[in-house]
Amino acid sequence: MGRMSEMNIEGKPNPDGIVGQVARIRELSNLLIEGELEARQIQGLQPAHGSVLAFLFRQAQPVPIKEVVEHVGRVKSTVTGMINTLEKHGYIRKTPSQEDARVIFVELTKKGLALKPDFDEISNILLEKLYGKIPRRDRERLAEGLAQICQNLEDDA
Repeated sequence: MGRMSEMNIEGKPNPDGIVGQVARIRELSNLLIEGELEARQIQGLQPAHGSVLAFLFRQAQPVPIKEVVEHVGRVKSTVTGMINTLEKHGYIRKTPSQEDARVIFVELTKKGLALKPDFDEISNILLEKLYGKIPRRDRERLAEGLAQICQNLEDDA
């Protein structure tokens, strides 16, 4: 099943080991994504860029960076760094607002839009591997529980 620190005395998953479990899931997920990106010869992308790309794929027009930050759920400096990296590799374009110079808009370039089929395939591979044969209702309960944990931690932040 997992490493010893993640198991209780009866050999069942230890609820107190959840931080380690989540870290391991993230590590293994990132390795899978990195392998898929490499196999597809996609340069300049990191697994963390997925949340920014997923949000931008759903946009019909340029959006302010502030809106990307709000939807990605990461700190502004982290999202700004991801956006700068994606721009450097030609996946997105930044343009200043005509009305307010403090506002910067971002949008996918043709190169960025061309990532969508690979992005969708990699996402499906990850989800299939991640959940395996776990029933839909159990997946929903897991997501609800993790959302509650995030909320608990955000309440104190």
